[in-house]
Order: sequence, then structure tokens, then C-alpha cells
Amino acid sequence: MQKRMGDETPLDRLVLEALIQTAQDHLFIVDESGAILAVSPSSAAVYGMSREALCNTTVQALEADGVLSPSVSMEVMRTGRSAQLLQRTATGRQVIAEAHPIYWQGRLKRIISRSMDMTDVRLLQDEYALLQRRFNAHLSRGGGAGEADMEVPGLEIRSQVMREVAQLLERVAATDATVLMLGESGVGKTAFARQLHRWSRRGEGAFVDVNCAAIPESLFESEMFGYQPGAFSGAARQGKAGLLEQAHGGTLFLDEIGELPLAMQSKLLKVIQDGSLTRLGDTRSRQVDFRLVVATNQDLAKRVEEGTFRLDLYYRLNVIPVTLPPLRERREDILGIAERQLATLNRRYGGEKVMHPHIWSELMSNDWPGNVRELENWLERAWLSADSEVIGAPMMAAPASECATRSDAVVVSPAVDERGAPALADESALLAPGQSLKAALDASERRILASLAKELTSTYAMADRLGISQPTAVRKLRRHGIRLRGSAAAEN
Repeated sequence: MQKRMGDETPLDRLVLEALIQTAQDHLFIVDESGAILAVSPSSAAVYGMSREALCNTTVQALEADGVLSPSVSMEVMRTGRSAQLLQRTATGRQVIAEAHPIYWQGRLKRIISRSMDMTDVRLLQDEYALLQRRFNAHLSRGGGAGEADMEVPGLEIRSQVMREVAQLLERVAATDATVLMLGESGVGKTAFARQLHRWSRRGEGAFVDVNCAAIPESLFESEMFGYQPGAFSGAARQGKAGLLEQAHGGTLFLDEIGELPLAMQSKLLKVIQDGSLTRLGDTRSRQVDFRLVVATNQDLAKRVEEGTFRLDLYYRLNVIPVTLPPLRERREDILGIAERQLATLNRRYGGEKVMHPHIWSELMSNDWPGNVRELENWLERAWLSADSEVIGAPMMAAPASECATRSDAVVVSPAVDERGAPALADESALLAPGQSLKAALDASERRILASLAKELTSTYAMADRLGISQPTAVRKLRRHGIRLRGSAAAEN
């Protein structure tokens, strides 16, 4: 039975004191006037005052002195409801503070507040940002992935920006730090999350892919946390392990995390903090251990301001933010994506189709608002609609995203347009008898470089024309044995 206030026994008071003494968070107990009745020992270091001094003052005085900036307890006193806010302390720490009212006989009598220090998380973010800046500087000096494009199974990485993303993820994979994937829909967040999983020490474990926008809110808790037999009408007789349990020992990937219902945000935060969960209809908790990777195409910080995403969960997730740029900002990757998709389609449908060179400039010039997903789907439609082994006769005029029946695969043409993309070519650019696609691409690359070498005098100009880094331009020239106009130009 619940005890009424005032009926506490000495044992109850000992239990309360033990809870305060051992609290990991910074715990405050405040009365209805703002007087501080008790604080946890960890609060002293964060707020820069001893427990005795804190217990001899009020939250109003602490806010006025800048010790609590602002006071979450005063917010509860003003509104009468639970509150959560980002707080800066006089010691320069940044904490997430939340407070909850306790009512007795219809009147506010106590406020319980606790805060979590986020300063260390911010320092970890700053450390990774510094590592990424150093890595970018290393690439600009000519270091990095080497002469060939970076090989990552299932991914096509030819642009410098995506090599930087992959290198960062490869370093982060050795830790269990939470990674937040940012970027437009279709840029490849799921593919990179899978690769992060393969690189990690959990690579042999499960990779559980959850689209938060695809699960109805009414089913979300049972799907995520699982349930016991008879937990609700229609529950499976043997019960069910939830997706969180299925990720034990592996990686949990939550796509579209911005669509997570508020009630589930609170429950997910508790799992992240405690490493345990309770199935629906169960009374015992179960330990879970997984690496969390989340993704979104939304501005989570804005959603926090709008009150649709929890601030404390946002900081828990935003440990290692990784932004994947849209395809229009990394056009060098289009060739590799198209090659891979062509090979996939030829295997899937049992053909040996190639692309007409006329299509190449269309692929390179389109902005692909749906990114990699749109490009792959468009190529599949083109493959299926082609009535010969050559996909896409030279009759394309509409932008690629508006066509429903054109090309796939890639054969490069010998010249380049003003964007550095290959221009149209004639039928001779198709694969020669017995020639592999790689050999044809290498030959086309050499023709492009040789053509530019006759008109450009520096590798910097060539890199700018082709949309690649200067070190990459130098390596490609050396590999093909091409020199620019002027003495020692290939070394520029």
C-alpha cells in the first residue's frame, strides 16, 4: 500500500537518503516556495557550491546569481507542469535539466529535479570534429585513399567528400559511440550504416533496420519492446522479442528517427541510459547491449524547439553527426553507382546490356532530387524498357528524373562539357568486341585526360574542370602517362 505524506518511517527516510546519496544524476528536492531541501553529492562539482550551501538557499537566489541559468524548478512553479530545458551553470558546464511537480491535496508541495551533464558529450563531439578537420587537411596535401578509388563493399565512393565520410566512419566504427546520419532522402544513409556495422566489433552480430515512420504509433511499443504471452488481445501465444532485443550484440539502426512518437522517445532514452527494457505485460527487465545508429532527413534541433523532439534524447543521439551530401554535390559518384546498378540488373534479369553514350551527359547533368534511390530506380526502368542490348537510343531530351523509360549502365564518351562531365559521343564509344567495361572506362578516362592536357597548363585547372582534387588529377595523369602543356606540368 502507498503511504500518505507524513507517515514515513525511519526506514523510509533512510531509503530516501540513500537514493539521494547514490544518484548518478544531479538531484534536487525543492519545496513549493523554492527552498532547497536536499541535493545529491554530484551536484556540488557541477554547480560550484557545497551541498550545505545549496541546501541553505533557494532556486530563486541561485538563478539570480547565475548558478542555475535558468532554473527548471522555477519553470515548474510558474506552469505547474513538468519541464525540461538546457541549462548553463556558473562553472561553465552545460546540462539537460528536467523537473516534475508533486501535488498533495490539490496543491504543489514538492519539486523533484535532476540534470545530466552534457559537457563531456560536447567535448567528444569537438574531438571528432577536430579529427575530421585534420583528416581533410591531410587529403588536401595529397594523402588519403591512394591512387585508386576507395573500395567499400556495396558502395561506390569516387568523390573526395564521400571518401572523407567513409574514413571518418571507419575510425568511429571501433567505438560504440552513437552515430547520427544526416542527409536528404535517398543519399545512402542505410548503406553507410550497414558498412559501419561491418567495420565494427559487432560485425558478426545482427543489424536491425527499423524505419520509425513505417510503424503505426499504436503498434510501436509492442514492436520495439516486445511482449509477453497474453499481454493484449491478439498477442502471439508464445510472446515476442522486440526489435531492441533482436539487436542485442549487434547494431540497431533507427531510420527516420525524427518520426519517433514522443512517448517512445522517452522509453528509448531510458533504454539508452539503463541498458535494459521491459516487455509489455512483463514485470522483469532484460539487459540489452547494442550499438545505436540513427538517421534523419529532418532538422532535429528545430524539432526540439517546436517541442516535438526531446532535448535530452537529441543530445544522446547527436554524439557523432555525419552528413551525407546529396548526389548533385558529388557527381563523380554517379558513374560508379550506374556501373554497379547495371551489373546488378544484368544479374537479376539475365542480360548483358550496356548504355548508349548519348545518355551519359543526361545522367551527369540531372540534379537527381531523389538522390541514389531515384537514380537506381530510373536505371531499372530504363533497363526493362530497352528493346535491345543497348539501353537508351539517342532520343533523350527530358531530364532524367522525368523519364520513365530510358537507360542504365555507363560507357564514357571522349570529351567533356563545361561541367567537366563527358559530352555526347558516337557509336564508336561502345564496348569493343571482347572489351570489358573497366577497360572501356579506363580508355575513355585516358581520352578525356589527353584532350584536356592539350588545352590546360596546370593540374589545378584540370582538377577544377573535372571536379576532383588536385592530388587525384596528378595521380590519374601519372597512371596514364600523360603530361600537360609546358615543362614538368604533370607535377604541378
